Amino acid sequence: MKIVVDKSRCQGHATCALAAPDVFVLNDEGYNEMDPFTPPPELEAQARKGALSCPENAITIVEE
Repeated sequence: MKIVVDKSRCQGHATCALAAPDVFVLNDEGYNEMDPFTPPPELEAQARKGALSCPENAITIVEE
């Protein structure tokens, strides 16, 4: 599993970080500017929850 954030679509709602605080890190302005990453297996469920919570659909889950 890989998480890809479309930084241009992020509107700073912070729902990803609220749903998955151990996975998503926001910048000082509240935007998700993370580069593509692979979460550890124990955080995959939390990562999915955070990605699905984004109202802008700025976070994509890529199954490897």
